Amino acid sequence: MSASEGDVRSECLVEPAWVESHLSDVNLVIVDIDAEAGYRRGHVPSAVTLHPDYERDTETGWVSTMPPDRFAEVCRSLGIGDDTLVVVYDNNMSLPASRLWWVLRLHGHANVRVMDGGWRTWLQERRAVSFESPTPKADVTFTPRRDDTMLGALDDVKAACGLDSAVIWDVRTEGEYDGSVNRGNNNRAGHIAGAVHVEWSDLMHANTHRFKPDEEMRTILNAKGITPDRTAYAY
Repeated sequence: MSASEGDVRSECLVEPAWVESHLSDVNLVIVDIDAEAGYRRGHVPSAVTLHPDYERDTETGWVSTMPPDRFAEVCRSLGIGDDTLVVVYDNNMSLPASRLWWVLRLHGHANVRVMDGGWRTWLQERRAVSFESPTPKADVTFTPRRDDTMLGALDDVKAACGLDSAVIWDVRTEGEYDGSVNRGNNNRAGHIAGAVHVEWSDLMHANTHRFKPDEEMRTILNAKGITPDRTAYAY
């Protein structure tokens, strides 16, 4: 599956109907990123499961990107190899699914899509549901090729605060942005100076868990100065 030039949406998303019609593809791995209890209640046929906290440090509780070798082991445990097309979905408006999409691309695996609408739309469209846990493919090779240019270094973000050609985008909740909710950061509530706020969920349809149409998202982002001609640093 390939995207035409400029068709960014098809590089990121895939329709549930496409997934259902390709369930038997031998080179496809579908990842349900949800808690085990949610997976057991039903999932897309042939989907393997990955807990949303796969990157959480058990000692500190912090979430950060895994070292390449550890992430490669996670991929191998799911049956994901270098040539695998990965489709990932969740039941949380594609928040953890989009994270896994990004982490795969960070490690050089661009052949990954988020299923638009996730589990919510799959059920609403009355598509097939499975309660079986498939055995992931064995003996696959996942070669991480980490691209740190996809990350914004602290010094880069600091420098960007004073550049007209850049924008700092705070995707958290309104309360986190204005400091009324500190999430345990008692001495550091609020946001990066100069950052604009568009919560990630503002780009989603809450009832279907689908991404809003391109033009609608573009209008929302343009209103905040998040435009294609500026480098965006999101957090």
